[in-house]
Amino acid sequence: MAAGTVWRNWRRKVHDILEVGGDAHPAAHAVTGFIVVLIVLNAIAFAAETVDDLAEHYQVYFQAFNVFSVIVFSIEYALRVWSCVEIPMLSRMTPWRARLKFATRPMMIIDLLAFAPWYVHWIYPIDLRVLRVFRLFRLLKLVRYSPALQTLGRVLADEYRALLGALLIMLVLLLFASTGIYFLERTAQPEVFDSIPSAAWWALATLTTVGYGDVVPITPLGKLLGGVVMLLGVGMFALPIAIIATGFSQEANRHQFVVTWSMVARVPLFATMDQSEIAEVTKLLYTRNYMPGVPMVRTGDSGDGMYLIASGEAQVDVGAGKHRVLKEGDFFGEMALLEHRRHKHDVVARTRCRVYVLDSQALARLTRRHPEILSRIRKVAKARREVDAAIASPDGPKTPRASKTSKRSAKTQS
Repeated sequence: MAAGTVWRNWRRKVHDILEVGGDAHPAAHAVTGFIVVLIVLNAIAFAAETVDDLAEHYQVYFQAFNVFSVIVFSIEYALRVWSCVEIPMLSRMTPWRARLKFATRPMMIIDLLAFAPWYVHWIYPIDLRVLRVFRLFRLLKLVRYSPALQTLGRVLADEYRALLGALLIMLVLLLFASTGIYFLERTAQPEVFDSIPSAAWWALATLTTVGYGDVVPITPLGKLLGGVVMLLGVGMFALPIAIIATGFSQEANRHQFVVTWSMVARVPLFATMDQSEIAEVTKLLYTRNYMPGVPMVRTGDSGDGMYLIASGEAQVDVGAGKHRVLKEGDFFGEMALLEHRRHKHDVVARTRCRVYVLDSQALARLTRRHPEILSRIRKVAKARREVDAAIASPDGPKTPRASKTSKRSAKTQS
């Protein structure tokens, strides 16, 4: 194998471990876990160094741990920059331009600030207290490994206009409260409310309902204004929280929609639909979850829905103590639903299963718009009955035709 090919293979492995993560490479989980633990330990060490007794007795260990962390973060940063040319959107650029563009990403800048000040300290002496503050950037590296923090970042990016609007409202309210209390209290308490900026401290503490009590109005009108400001503060300062909570909910729904859409698009039953039609199908589905060993449907249950397996495995009892396995993308319960009868087989979850359910009304709407789906369902159900009969037979499939039907059904299910 050529040296260039070996080099590219190693670069791709590094990219899979550091950037893709997850199951992309066997070592990805271990490397991610090690870096996350190192980041958390750095935050603990940062706080512990501010305790004089600990700093005095364990200063050497703190310094050694800091050097070790700097080396690890430096290697991580260098490997990320080196392997970034494997990212599809950057692979079309020249290597130096791709690496430069990658290095200017916000997360890469945070990674750089996590260790660069330590090197700068040896070139140009910096106050160690300032250098210690820069170590807080190491904690921000957790954003890369935390889906929740990444979701928060997307919510803030999507809702920044609404958040800026809420901030503007709060600033206006703060100004009005400061101005009002200044004119009402300046004569009674000139040492406290001698200017609007001084009064802003009281206004901020009151609007946020913190109420330190170090500055309070004493005039009747001042107390009346204080009560009004408290009531307004409860609503106004809760506004950003409501915006962020709504954004989280929308982001969760958007993620769920994408997952559902991807699952529906993989089901052979809907293979001929375009993107907009699949999106319509996802709106008709609702989700059920089953633990291993829990029956999804029992023999004799009413056929109230058609089930699409999104993840996991289930088994169908076809009789004579034999079973047929259903996997991701398979569906069942369609004929009981279409024929308005009860289920003839038990279906039990073999593993943890996530199932999308299409009820009778939703299926009727779907088949009215796409009648070919109904004929496809009936064709698959017919082939499945023949396979179930062959499986349940003591001697198995007896004729070539049964064997072919079994193959066709297996192909349909795959």
